[in-house]
Amino acid sequence: MTHATPESVDVQLGERSYRILIARGLLDSAGDRLRELFPAGKCAIITDSNVGPLYANRVAGALSNAGYTPTVVTVPAGEKSKCMEQVESACDQMIAAGLDRKAFVVALGGGVVGDLAGFVAAVYYRGIPYVQLPTTIISQVDSSVGGKTGVNAAGGKNLIGSFHQPRLVLADVATLETLPAREYNEGFAEVIKHAIIRDAQLFDDTGHADRANLSHMIARNVAIKARIVAADEHETTGERALLNFGHTVGHGIEAAAGYGRYLHGEAISLGIVAASLLSMRKAGLPQQDHDRILERLHQFHLPVKLPADIATESILAALKTDKKFAQGKIRFVLSSGIGSAFLSDAVTLPDITEAIEALR
Repeated sequence: MTHATPESVDVQLGERSYRILIARGLLDSAGDRLRELFPAGKCAIITDSNVGPLYANRVAGALSNAGYTPTVVTVPAGEKSKCMEQVESACDQMIAAGLDRKAFVVALGGGVVGDLAGFVAAVYYRGIPYVQLPTTIISQVDSSVGGKTGVNAAGGKNLIGSFHQPRLVLADVATLETLPAREYNEGFAEVIKHAIIRDAQLFDDTGHADRANLSHMIARNVAIKARIVAADEHETTGERALLNFGHTVGHGIEAAAGYGRYLHGEAISLGIVAASLLSMRKAGLPQQDHDRILERLHQFHLPVKLPADIATESILAALKTDKKFAQGKIRFVLSSGIGSAFLSDAVTLPDITEAIEALR
């Protein structure tokens, strides 16, 4: 079977630079591509109970054929697996299989698996390499790129983690064809976010996204994220914080609703609406742009109204542990128009409270 030449995006981080390849059929060529990076030896494929049955044997076969000895570690699907208990379990299984500091990790799955597996790689033997094989839109356009790894704590999302860049990202778009509609749609929250902060043309193009032909759109998203990550890897200048448009309130809603009620992209959709409302008040976002954002979220069946049973107080409590609160000050991402965004300290807690109430 012949496959098109992959679209390719480089993340420029000096000696930690790496390549993202986007095409159909990359799972089957994973072994050959990894031989360019790692000598033959042991590796762990970390996946979940949804993705594992679909693809783990294929990936393990491709790696075995290239001379590797893979161990498959499967965690339960869902956000609840982003926890220290699963990190410990994965490490124990890797130790039992004899993986040492020359081993590497393959993250095969969506955002939860990528964050978890990346964190396992960051801490196992004080850090071993890993590669990302993202299988959802949200992980292909967003979470597999940029080296943010981690798990959730009782007090909030992603509070335990590490910056650990992958050595390679292989985004096989054929895996998107097995996504249920809800998981397919949630990924577009991150696509819409990238478009709002950086690319007005991409925003227009999402209006006619074609499920059978997503490679180029994914490559455009990845290029946006790659440029921002290269400019501000550890989120010190404020540039990388732009990627958090919609995430401050979105993460608060995700935590307050109880992990599992909303998919990540669904919570981010609500956060995008709140950020858009605040952008109209604080940054001059035109009403017309706000309406277009709402319409686009609607198009992907993403939520734009907050249910009454999720209390504003519990969302605000979750917000206060958020990493985007620097020294107690709120750094909030606003948009002055689709295609541009900036970091503002003009948004107060009462402003956020009002925006959350306006979601109801």
